[in-house]
Amino acid sequence: MTQYRQAELVLGNLTLALAMLERSRDFAALVPEVRVNLAYALPKAKTSRQVAAVDGRITVVRGFPRASGPLAWGASDHMARLILEARKYSHDINAGINFKCDAGIINVVRQYASERGIALGWIDRTEEPPDIAGRDRSSMPWKVKQLIRTCGTVPRLFYEGEGWGKEPLFVALGKDAIEVVTTALEIARRYRRLTTDQETDG
Repeated sequence: MTQYRQAELVLGNLTLALAMLERSRDFAALVPEVRVNLAYALPKAKTSRQVAAVDGRITVVRGFPRASGPLAWGASDHMARLILEARKYSHDINAGINFKCDAGIINVVRQYASERGIALGWIDRTEEPPDIAGRDRSSMPWKVKQLIRTCGTVPRLFYEGEGWGKEPLFVALGKDAIEVVTTALEIARRYRRLTTDQETDG
């Protein structure tokens, strides 16, 4: 398959995945303060310029998730570097999405992962060595190695605890953008049902 055709497939998959997100009012509740990254790497990507993502990330407009800009190559830095680092240990990881993390969402994700037999990882940012935490763009190898140390592999779902100036976040990884968005939307639906039940009981 030519690189041009591979790029077409990546962008097409991302377009469909983004449309799924933008139709979900439930997912709006999972958009964190730093907003949402959705990214998908070419099969042999080596740099972030070979990873497509939403330029400007995904925010909330009138109660629904909305892309701040178009899909573009090199539009993601953090998620792109995560995908590329994770792929060194798990070659079927090509895409990722981040979403909000709090105690309620952690409980929902734990149940979701348990039902599906999915490993759920956790990164304790307070354990990050100061020399790594203090250098910009240097923490990704440490994060992935922490996940492998605790899970034995790169988990498809994990969360990062709160760190200095860092918002706690969930990340879903997978083979393509539709797969990771499908995971995120199922978690969003479960979280909405939980919060609705709590409001009803209250």
